[in-house]
Amino acid sequence: MPKKPGGSRPRPASDTEVLDPERHSQVCESLRRASAKSCDLIPRGSNYTFLVKLSLDDRDIGHGIYKPRKGENPLWDFPAGTLFKREYAAYLLSEALGWRFVPPTVIWNGPHGTGSLQLFIHAEPRVTYFELREPHPQEVKRIAAFDLIANNADRKGGHCIKDLNGKVWGIDHGLTFSVEHKLRTVIWDFGGAPIPQETLDEIARELARFHIPGGLSHTLKGVLFDEEIESLALRMQEVLHNPVFPEIQARWDVPWPLI
Repeated sequence: MPKKPGGSRPRPASDTEVLDPERHSQVCESLRRASAKSCDLIPRGSNYTFLVKLSLDDRDIGHGIYKPRKGENPLWDFPAGTLFKREYAAYLLSEALGWRFVPPTVIWNGPHGTGSLQLFIHAEPRVTYFELREPHPQEVKRIAAFDLIANNADRKGGHCIKDLNGKVWGIDHGLTFSVEHKLRTVIWDFGGAPIPQETLDEIARELARFHIPGGLSHTLKGVLFDEEIESLALRMQEVLHNPVFPEIQARWDVPWPLI
């Protein structure tokens, strides 16, 4: 792995982007088949993350965020070499629920080996959760509900973004799906408020088909550990049993830095 430089996150060149983020299945197929025309390290962050310029059939198709397994720093509370799979599992969960706020993500064999590859979203600069919570309450409530059932241990403000067409996305889901309670988030504004009924209905639908062919237990098989998959089902049940956003309990419940 290269040495990490300082500085701010690079911006991709203004080339022609042909991957439509709303056409998830097509984008995922293109991501799986794509090769890296360039692979630039994104500075900062605890794990190695790369901005890759992608080509397919000798055509430039856009950019992706590549997180290789061997670039993950060991953590005491997550199994080594699994964070890239958790990025993929978060995408699969978002898709199953029909929420579609996680950008298209695949497992990919890139320049530094196996890892996750996620479609790069061209986002409005300096817009984070803190700028989105008032104008986009429905979208951020859905992300908050997702974090509850995915057990997200690292929802920073900068992990909520808005693209240039006004769509809200959630990114950076490597610290998810632990069997132990680890919710750490900046989204505490709705504590004590009811979770929207539409969101509950979508969770209930997927829970009802969780163990049948095509359900989440099959979709996530081999991506997460079996006990993590079952813990996901239990958290979905808990949200339906107590359909209220939790309230902050301790200082540890908020990640640092906030962005």
